[in-house]
Amino acid sequence: MSKTRQRNEKLAAVIAEAGWSHAQLALAFGRVAAERRSEDQAGVGRSHVSHWVAGSRPSGAAPGILVETLSRRLGRPITADEIGLTQLTLSPILDWNADTLTALVDLGRSTLDVERRSVLRAAGYSVAGLAIPDQTWWDHLADRSAKRTVSRGRLVGAGDLEAVRETVQLFTRIDQRRGGGHARAAVVQYLTSDVAGYLRASYTDDGVRKSMFSTAGELAYLVGWMAFDNSEHAIAQQYFAVAVKLAAEADDAPLAGHILRAMAHQAVDLGHHRQAVKVAEASLDGRRYQDASPRERALIGVVQARALAVDGQRTAAARALLRAEKDLASAEAGDDEPGRVFFFGEASLAHETACTLRDMGDLAMATKQFQHSVRTRKAATFTRTHSVTLGYLGAVQARSGNIEEACGTWSEALDAMDGVHSGRARQAVRDMRSSLSVYRPKGIRSVAELDTRAARYLASVDR
Repeated sequence: MSKTRQRNEKLAAVIAEAGWSHAQLALAFGRVAAERRSEDQAGVGRSHVSHWVAGSRPSGAAPGILVETLSRRLGRPITADEIGLTQLTLSPILDWNADTLTALVDLGRSTLDVERRSVLRAAGYSVAGLAIPDQTWWDHLADRSAKRTVSRGRLVGAGDLEAVRETVQLFTRIDQRRGGGHARAAVVQYLTSDVAGYLRASYTDDGVRKSMFSTAGELAYLVGWMAFDNSEHAIAQQYFAVAVKLAAEADDAPLAGHILRAMAHQAVDLGHHRQAVKVAEASLDGRRYQDASPRERALIGVVQARALAVDGQRTAAARALLRAEKDLASAEAGDDEPGRVFFFGEASLAHETACTLRDMGDLAMATKQFQHSVRTRKAATFTRTHSVTLGYLGAVQARSGNIEEACGTWSEALDAMDGVHSGRARQAVRDMRSSLSVYRPKGIRSVAELDTRAARYLASVDR
């Protein structure tokens, strides 16, 4: 006996709001499918739409194409939930041809909803998602963005753009100080409500439009970085992908390089070394490096050095480090550089250089670079990274046999972690306890005291 289907009233209501017949929706669906090069979905007809309204479920790329088609018609983001597809798989968010704004809003709602966020986490980090589209895709997305149907609401101008930029900087500074586990829901809410609304609006000129998409890309990147810092890697990867798409829609190559650098950093930390090298190379490709400011060039270059180091390419890693040092040395106060690189200076370069040297096995030089990073960083402003650097420095000192010195450094790290919500900080403490386990039976007082303190810290943050 066949199962009785329940009519999808939500889909029917949105189609009615769009003022379309089923045949008209099918025609528009086919045009979007062709744009996205989904040839297997281009042949959808009126009967398919009728079956979906009657309760059958669209398959393959069809759900994503359907929400994009209706979003364009109505001039606002339509999500899977709004058309009765609550079980829509989250994988299309990593589909590089899916509509950027629809994916952004759906991803935001997924991460704000407890049940859907658990599904997203369960989906896991995708190594396949590190395959970066080519230049043809980039050109196509930039062109598609310029032709997107916009809403008939307010006109967005330079003042609106400046307001969003100020808010992005505020959230960025909070992340630098308190870590990715603090206030991320607020950032997501702002991105998927206020900012997403601006992205669907009309603009005073195309320069404002492109700049708004770039700023939205920076904010999506920030959400991804906060999730990465808090060890929520599947969520981070999804936001990084959306951020790259926003950068493409703005035709902002340096921003794309900045985001791809973060993706390479994540791949390094997760042990996907060969893929990390490829993504790092993509972050430096063409205009992504050429049009970037010297400070941003140094940032993406030093992450390439880290990727090369963990992949065993020592000579290439050393060359990349030298180039990053030269790029940062050429940065000047009067440079026209984006606000997103404000954090990257002498201390940050020393931190990343130390990580590269550590992974190449040069513990002595890694120790010196970590110490230089600790001395030169403004700890009150960049508290999260300062605490992580101290954790890494202690680990290198312990590996070098200097356990008393390591205990002193780790004690400073725990002091700095007060008020910081960061998965990387928590992992540094777990690694600390693992290193201390070798010395516990020896009855060293400093080891016992620090181990007790570290255990107390983990118990308080892992609840």
